[in-house]
Amino acid sequence: MTFYACITILTELIMLAMTVHVRSHSAFTRTQKLWFLLTFAAVMACAAAEYAVHCGFYDPRFALPLTVVTILQFATSPLLGIFFSEALGRNRQRKRAVVVFYFINLLVECVSAPFGWIFSFGPEGYTRGPLFLLYGAFYFVSLLYLIVSMVHVGRSFRHRDRGTIVMILIVLIAGILPMTLFRTQITYLAIAISASLCYIYYNDLIQQDIQAKLAADRETISRMQEHIISGLASLIENRDLETGEHVTRTSEFVRILSEAAEADGVYPEQLDGRTLSMLYRAAPLHDVGKIIVPDEILKKPGKLMEEEFAQMKRHASEGGRIVREVLEGVANSEYLVMAEEIASFHHEHWDGDGYPSGLAGEDIPLAARIMAIADVFDALISERCYKEAMPAEQAFAVIREGAGTHFDPQLVRVFLDHRDAFLGIGTGVPVPEQQPHRVGRRRTGTAANGAAARFAPLPSPASQPR
Repeated sequence: MTFYACITILTELIMLAMTVHVRSHSAFTRTQKLWFLLTFAAVMACAAAEYAVHCGFYDPRFALPLTVVTILQFATSPLLGIFFSEALGRNRQRKRAVVVFYFINLLVECVSAPFGWIFSFGPEGYTRGPLFLLYGAFYFVSLLYLIVSMVHVGRSFRHRDRGTIVMILIVLIAGILPMTLFRTQITYLAIAISASLCYIYYNDLIQQDIQAKLAADRETISRMQEHIISGLASLIENRDLETGEHVTRTSEFVRILSEAAEADGVYPEQLDGRTLSMLYRAAPLHDVGKIIVPDEILKKPGKLMEEEFAQMKRHASEGGRIVREVLEGVANSEYLVMAEEIASFHHEHWDGDGYPSGLAGEDIPLAARIMAIADVFDALISERCYKEAMPAEQAFAVIREGAGTHFDPQLVRVFLDHRDAFLGIGTGVPVPEQQPHRVGRRRTGTAANGAAARFAPLPSPASQPR
């Protein structure tokens, strides 16, 4: 097998591979696919025609059919750049380009063929005519049109690479010059490589734009989620100013506690940057279920009776339902699950004495266990319509005493080890001079120990959050 035959086979295989890829690729429109397929088919046809002419097995009896084949090849070759330009989407000049680069070129080839002005077939085979450069001029204009089209199309994309366009031009020149100067027939291999590079370049532009659009869409969805969350939190705040401020502070407490837990190596398999971000964004929804609680209960300045507390407790299960109904289809599934868990289970206790489901230990979702500490601590140090604010030291003692009963003991240890970070957020509580306390298991009968269960059948202690 000759070197020229190998070059031709390689050209055909490259174009065949590109054809298979285009047919299975979904990023292009049907029209673009057709233009790509036409381009690759034209390269394959021209390469085969050129091989038939220059393969070295010439027989003068086939001079006429070879002349026809060469006319069609010479008329089609300059169209390769136009075909690819159409595939790139530059179709406003389609009719004019086809007329100039095909019909006029075909007419010139047909007129000049009998006189051998551009090429001829004699006893020895194919020879160039005195006006062969006319064919080269058509070729040059076509390739120039392709380069201009690539630059023009590239401007419509966010990401473009002029270096790739320059390299494509270099490859084309590297294939055309040997044919022009030394009559080495590697032109269509160069065209095949250039066409592949053009296709890859354009495909890459599309993929990068798709990725950029997806990133922008994700950002839009994220902002939409934040607006929805903000709107839900605002609904609560409009009904109860205390609860609204509570939402802001507890979100910060959740952020501090979760970041400290990650830094201290607590639950490392569950806490990472993505989870921390979702926790912070989901925390404002923990009390959204209070929307269903009547004002006379929510704003009652005195103690809640058994029936009233039973209705207050519904805010946990109802909160989970509201979160799912509002965010389903808008938020991603991970965030939706976390927000629902926080709203539903932030009143569960480590020892199983909480509500609404009586979960215990690590059966309580981690996000809800973090929320529980933030929720109780803020309620303790804040003034409410039914109680005075508790001093910070006493609030820390309540959290400490609730370790292993109300709260996750590991999270309580993190909370107390980083206590200074929790002070002064939205309440102006000064930072005490004492060193952080160690987590203990002593039970003193304070509010956090009894947790929500102490609301029923008797009213809650004044320090206990509702």
